[in-house]
Amino acid sequence: MAAPGPPRLLERSRVPPHLQFNPFVLGGYRPASSGFGCLRSLFYLHNELGNIYTHGVPLVGFLLLVPGALPRAPPAAVAWLGLGHYVACVAPPLASVVYHVFMSHRAGAGLYRRLLALDLCGVALVNTLGAVPIIYCALPCRPGPCGAALAAYGALCGAALWGAVGAAGRGRRLAAFAGPALFRLAVVGLRGAVGLGARRALAPYARMEALALLGGLVNVARVPERWRPGAFDYWANSHQLMHLLVALGILHLHWGVAADLHWAARHPCPTA
Repeated sequence: MAAPGPPRLLERSRVPPHLQFNPFVLGGYRPASSGFGCLRSLFYLHNELGNIYTHGVPLVGFLLLVPGALPRAPPAAVAWLGLGHYVACVAPPLASVVYHVFMSHRAGAGLYRRLLALDLCGVALVNTLGAVPIIYCALPCRPGPCGAALAAYGALCGAALWGAVGAAGRGRRLAAFAGPALFRLAVVGLRGAVGLGARRALAPYARMEALALLGGLVNVARVPERWRPGAFDYWANSHQLMHLLVALGILHLHWGVAADLHWAARHPCPTA
């Protein structure tokens, strides 16, 4: 017996309201299906396929390549920082892939909201864990001030996640993460002024912030599909461009953190 072909794709007006969030993507929507049906959609063309693979391919790359760039046999503190960095790199694309694969599940809007929250948790993890080495190398061997800075930053990230989950639109969701971004930029500026950590890490950190902001703005603006509705339903729409910019941002974060961790491994804190 021949395997069943892909399901018939739907126009925007025929999918549930919670999936109609982009008014400029007019077709290519998957019908509601089971979990197996969602997984089967990895292998036929629809308007979420690009969103899945623009984070799925970077996910595989980060899983395989990040560990080899970190210091070998580092001090314990640096090893923990490396583990957190690994989680920070893989969490956003992993959560995003899960969200985009299963968003058309027949369980409906309730499951969709939980998947969206999972996706935002991936963003929160890279915001939180991704910045720990940046802050640590700004205050090396000073556990009191470093702990206070990390606690303050963690509180900002928690508030950002809370605001993003409850945000009414993409613009407000993007704005919710402004506080942690400004904190990171302030730390990078401080490090540049006083010369702590790896100097060559600062430029990748700055580029990471620029790429993340650009990706968020592209996603909010809905370009280029805003200019030609229906022409970018499958490829090169704003969400896919945002995914690529975010993946590049995580790559720059990785380059910066790898440089910082090698620096920290060469400058261990003195033992009592």
